This record gives sequence, C-alpha cells and structure tokens, in this order.
Amino acid sequence: MLELTILGFLDDAPLHGYELKERIQGLSGHVRPVSDGALYPAITRLVKNGLVDSRTEPGAGAAPRRVLSLTSDGRAELLARLRSPKDVEITDGQRWFTLLAFLGRLPDPAEQAAVLRRRQDFLDAPASFFYEEGAPVRAEQEPDLFRQGMLRIARATGTEEKAWLTEALAELDRRAARPQALSSNQAQSGSS
Repeated sequence: MLELTILGFLDDAPLHGYELKERIQGLSGHVRPVSDGALYPAITRLVKNGLVDSRTEPGAGAAPRRVLSLTSDGRAELLARLRSPKDVEITDGQRWFTLLAFLGRLPDPAEQAAVLRRRQDFLDAPASFFYEEGAPVRAEQEPDLFRQGMLRIARATGTEEKAWLTEALAELDRRAARPQALSSNQAQSGSS
C-alpha cells in the first residue's frame, strides 16, 4: 500500500520526500504511521524500477532537495494497481481508504465501479469480529458491553458505507452509459 500511496500522491504533482511523507501521514494518520525506514527504501525501489523519477533541485535554504515525480511507467503501474486491487485492499478498512483516495485516477467509470462492486460484495457477506459455533455474533447477542459497542459501531459504519456504495455505483453506471449514448447519437446523426 505504501507504494500505491507514493504513486498516487506523485500523480497529483512532483513532491520532495518530506512533502510526500506529510501527505502519507495525513492519509494514514496515527493508525499506520510511515517511518523513514519504510518510506525511503520504497522510493528507492520505485526509482530503480523506473516508476518514479528523482532529481535534485535547489532548496529554499542552502541545501538542495530531491524532488520525486511520476514517470509514464509509474502512472501505468498506478492505474494497473487501481484496476486490480488485491483482496486485502478490498477487505481491510485502512487499505480500502487508501485505495479510495486514488480510485478517481482511473479514467473509466466502469473500471471504478468494478472495484466498488468488489467492496460491496465483501460488505454483503455476513461477518463479525466474534463468532459462536461458526456463526457471526450480532450486537444484540453480545453480553460484553464493549464488544457490543464494537459491533454496533461497525454495523452503523457498514450501513452508511453500503448506502454510499449504492449511490456511487448508480452515478458511475450513469457516467459509463453516457459515452455510449453519445456515440449512438453521433452515429444516428451521421446517417441522417
């Protein structure tokens, strides 16, 4: 996910390492802070693989700074990762938010919708943090006050996310149909 995040933020604009780290921290927050020991080796791998370009520019002070930018291969890699996210990127909440932060980069609404449908399918499957005899425990069944709270909060969040997914998919389906309708209208007016 760190590499996806780097590629996604560099798709916005070239950044130097500190700016990139701040944006990643803002996205992941305190839940998954990024260390220099993880960030800079990831950047080095991306540069080595030709996905990110690194150049040195004069800094605001005396020290030069390393500016990172996305290459055309890096953009292609970003789009490929967004089109085909791993299952854990669909099912893990924090990874899902990271994916959502950049999903708008996909130019095709049908491709965006395909990713959202995977998340919708995941949310529609019965699940819980706790199981009894192989069945998910619902909040109403949980005697522990704090576990009950976890389950209620998760249900409320899931309900809201499902509602948003339904709305977003309807909008993406409209957007995907629009170019087809335009092509059909252009073909009809060309034959008249």
